[in-house]
Amino acid sequence: MWKLPLMARVQMTQIFVYGTLKKGQPNYFEMVDKNNGKAEYCGKAQTVEKYPLVIAGKYNIPFLLNVPGSGQQVRGEIYYVDKQMLQFLDKFEDCPRMYQRTPMKLWVEEWKVGSNLSEVTPTVGSIIEAFAYSTTTYQPEWLNLTCFDSYDAYGDHGLIYTERKKR
Repeated sequence: MWKLPLMARVQMTQIFVYGTLKKGQPNYFEMVDKNNGKAEYCGKAQTVEKYPLVIAGKYNIPFLLNVPGSGQQVRGEIYYVDKQMLQFLDKFEDCPRMYQRTPMKLWVEEWKVGSNLSEVTPTVGSIIEAFAYSTTTYQPEWLNLTCFDSYDAYGDHGLIYTERKKR
């Protein structure tokens, strides 16, 4: 009897990351730590709607404010994650207190060949839906901060991100 490969039988969830969890950013190591679960990089995308992506608080944390129609279209990465990684990310993002896992429509900019965890492979320019950790629990003055279309902890914005172990 033919059986699906193990990974195909595991429920996977699409997550859009736009901040410190992206490749090359300070918390990316959490995405590849097998103790946290499984995360497979799928590609790059940007939000269909505009959102304010701001850097705020004393630790210069990137926040995607859940204010659709304001800010900019935000660029990030799409991952398939298993249940264990999803639970880890919920805890890591202090969901639902600080961030809320929110479904968002995304334009696919790039899709990694070999991301076989979906029955349908999106094409560049197509629209998909994935969860992102956005927030409705922000300080009102954050709406007046500079909005970014992409986050880079090492960018020229001059706002140095404080890693968790140094807080």
